[in-house]
Amino acid sequence: MNLSDINLDLNAAGTWPLGIKLFVIILTCMTAIGAGVYFITLDQLDLLKIAEQKESTLKVEFEGKQKKAVNLQDYQEQLTQIEASLDEMIRQMPTEEEVASLLIDISQTGLASGLQFKLFKPEAPVRKDFYSELPINILVTGKYEELGLFVSGLASLPRIVTLHNVKITPELKNEQLLLSAVVKTYNEGSTDSIPDTDAKRRVRK
Repeated sequence: MNLSDINLDLNAAGTWPLGIKLFVIILTCMTAIGAGVYFITLDQLDLLKIAEQKESTLKVEFEGKQKKAVNLQDYQEQLTQIEASLDEMIRQMPTEEEVASLLIDISQTGLASGLQFKLFKPEAPVRKDFYSELPINILVTGKYEELGLFVSGLASLPRIVTLHNVKITPELKNEQLLLSAVVKTYNEGSTDSIPDTDAKRRVRK
């Protein structure tokens, strides 16, 4: 078959040989499919990829929220316990009016334990979140058991008192021990920074 003998005019397509007709039909179909893939399918594939990534993110978020929902009861119980502990700690903090008497209680505890004070120096308050830290530098001498009684006595005071920077050295000349430390108590201060809990509301009353 000589192509030069065939009229390739589209208007005369009906007279084309069967082989050429099939070739043109296949070529047209492939062109249409290629155009569809390029202009439609590729965009849809991009959208599908974005949707799959979003699905993964949503799954992670869902699992996290599901775990929180499952443990919600435990979280609420923990919050109640924390609020109760905060309430108890606030109750154990001296008010500004009680600080002076607490300082006397600390010194009296040392004297009652048999210690001798060489230094008892309250420092300026240190402001914290919703309370003030009141440090007191002390230097006392006494026997080992007397120091133990002093520490135990501080722990049994009705207000929060803690011991920091403890250093014990022997005094060779009188066979006693020298204890230097920072005693800290805490003033409840303003309630503005206390979380809005039942404890805070009770402090304000």
